[in-house]
Amino acid sequence: MESDPTPILQELQALAEQGRGFFQSLTRPGWRLYQIGILLGLFALAQLGAWALYGRLYGWLRAREGWPMWRFRTGLILLRRLRIILLVILAWVTVWAMREVTWPSRSYLVAIGATLATAWLFVGLAARLVRNPFLRRLVTWGLWVYVTLYVVGLTEEAAALLDSVRLGMGDLQLSALTLLRAAVVTGVLFTGARLIATTSAARIRRDDDISPSMRVLIVKLLQLCLYGAAVFLGLKLAGFDLTGLAVLSGAIGVGLGFGLQKVVSNLVSGVIILLDKSVKPGDVISLGDTFGWINALGARYVSVVTREGKEYLIPNEDLITSQVVNWSHSNEFVRLDIFFGTAYADDPHRVRRLAVEAAASVPRVLADRPPVCHIVGFGDSSVDYILRFWIVDPSEGLTNVRGAVFLALWDAFQANDITIPFPQREVKILPGSRLAAAPPD
Repeated sequence: MESDPTPILQELQALAEQGRGFFQSLTRPGWRLYQIGILLGLFALAQLGAWALYGRLYGWLRAREGWPMWRFRTGLILLRRLRIILLVILAWVTVWAMREVTWPSRSYLVAIGATLATAWLFVGLAARLVRNPFLRRLVTWGLWVYVTLYVVGLTEEAAALLDSVRLGMGDLQLSALTLLRAAVVTGVLFTGARLIATTSAARIRRDDDISPSMRVLIVKLLQLCLYGAAVFLGLKLAGFDLTGLAVLSGAIGVGLGFGLQKVVSNLVSGVIILLDKSVKPGDVISLGDTFGWINALGARYVSVVTREGKEYLIPNEDLITSQVVNWSHSNEFVRLDIFFGTAYADDPHRVRRLAVEAAASVPRVLADRPPVCHIVGFGDSSVDYILRFWIVDPSEGLTNVRGAVFLALWDAFQANDITIPFPQREVKILPGSRLAAAPPD
């Protein structure tokens, strides 16, 4: 930190002198002291009113069945700020009453307190637009400090104090005021970019003329452009010289290229997946032992949810370099095969007809693509068959529909005396063996 301590001490001394003079004026007998007492009394009344009304209002809010979620959340946000809302109302009513019955100067401090309470209330409500908890807290406290200094008329002195604190890095000189202004401007622009991105993304996702993969790609590109523009524009408006950052960003890019090869590979693979439309949200895929449907396409990974409720985060690079079975790439039709066998004594023509009827009786089996049954071989113990049928909803599961068809086959064979054989072995005892010579029990 390279800065001359003399200007900082001078600014601190000037602020201390103003603060001491202000507080000394408050302690003198007169209307200023009375106004301080009025403000303390209003705060106490607001606290008592919040204690008395919170439980009733919360119960009333919980009883509002059928309300949309956004309205219920808005009610909770206002309810949590009940004390300051009551303080704002009481303070402005008091200011109005005092100005009606006495001179305006005798309500000066009460008006300042009402203005501060109102500003703090609106800052707290506006900060809810920032989703990140740390950034929201930073923006809230920063705006509270700024509006307080603005109302009491100390913005110029505070700005001079912050500007006197400087950080030097070669030819680059940054003051605390510049950093604070950059943080505030960037935060405001970032919040605005998030609101625009959220609204635009919702409209893009509702557009059925755009394929699901292209919707994801457009949303990602829109977010990247808006957030990037917010950061660079915020730094530019705050007074940063961005030309000096070009060389630094290039060096950082080279270092990241070597150290984060896998991350960059996954990012590039994600863009390729979105462009070639090989997979999209809702597709049912198999990758190794993982079978499920795609829940979301991320910048680094693809979220796949299985029938067991497990969510696998598969790197995008694996979807590019590995063999992936997409059960619903071009259409939703999926053919399933099951194998079974019957005894040689059973008529194969009858077995095939019963098998087709049994498969067709399962609700998920398609009727417009009827099942078929063929003999595939003559085994040691049975005549072997294959039963093929089609479904159109692989995301609902494959094992369950196979089980339903097997159960229908069992019922049909039991009702028509069709035998499902199992391997049998005959054991012959040769003459002269020990078992043959052994006396019977």
